[in-house]
Amino acid sequence: MLRSINFQPSYHQGVALIKVAPTESSMNNSKEIQQKSKAPLTSTKLDLIDIDSDQKDPQQCSQYALEIYNNFRVVELMKRPQSNFMETLQRDITQSMRGILVDWLVEVSEEYKLVPDALYLAIHFIDLFLSQNYVERPKLQLLGITCMLIASKYEEIRPLHVEECCFITDNTYTKSEVLAMESLVLKFLGFQLSVPTAKTFLRRFLRAAHASYKNPSLELECLANYLAELTLVAYDFLKFLPSAIAASSVFLARWTLDQSIHPWNPTLEHYTYYKARDLKTTVVALQGLQLNTENCPLNAIRAKYRQDKFKSVACLSSPKLLETLFQT
Repeated sequence: MLRSINFQPSYHQGVALIKVAPTESSMNNSKEIQQKSKAPLTSTKLDLIDIDSDQKDPQQCSQYALEIYNNFRVVELMKRPQSNFMETLQRDITQSMRGILVDWLVEVSEEYKLVPDALYLAIHFIDLFLSQNYVERPKLQLLGITCMLIASKYEEIRPLHVEECCFITDNTYTKSEVLAMESLVLKFLGFQLSVPTAKTFLRRFLRAAHASYKNPSLELECLANYLAELTLVAYDFLKFLPSAIAASSVFLARWTLDQSIHPWNPTLEHYTYYKARDLKTTVVALQGLQLNTENCPLNAIRAKYRQDKFKSVACLSSPKLLETLFQT
């Protein structure tokens, strides 16, 4: 059993805090980006590598991948949640409460071994719903677990059961309440559940990143996934497109692992449609999450990626970003 969430606020030094019932499992960089005497080598002279030339793996959909991802770039603009719903619509819940909910859902996804896509999709549904529907504090966890239920039905071979959703919340909600919320969310979504998330783009962008490697780097993959997942908790990252988050995660992961070469190259620029300078704001904000400059106490994602199976990438930190990295 995981736990229910108590969203009752307490006050300490005039700041509202959120209490979370105990559990067994538990953007900013420096004011000026430090210049180094020698900038990393750029990759501008590298030839563009065709990542869709190998058509042996049917799962890569190489013949149609370009069209598929071009469509995703359109859809991500059409199905964006509002980035300011906390300020304009929600009055009974806060950014901190949303963060606590997402942190808890990370634990749920780990406990039930759900695929990462289900987690990303569930959080997208939550933010989309909160963008247009007023939700009272006692119903926030109900919305969260219901969106996870819907996402698991869409992504999993063996999805969550309604009874499990009740159990997960320590029976805070009944089966009928979960079913009623499921109906409400599905009607709001118009039963249109397919949407590209940062995870969707990350697969493609990591393939482009690996094109210049002799052997695929599991450490790069784990680190990029870790950085992208960190943004799920951060409400401020709703202002960035999923594709920009995915591209920035690859950029910062490559910089973290190797500062001897420029983290961006023609192949990545071609397949992400982002130049290095386009990513500056997102990468700087993402490094703030990586270094935890805000001292965020929510640690489910960090704890997850400290495990050996993820190469303990949460223990890595990146050096300061150079201004020259974004001049191309």
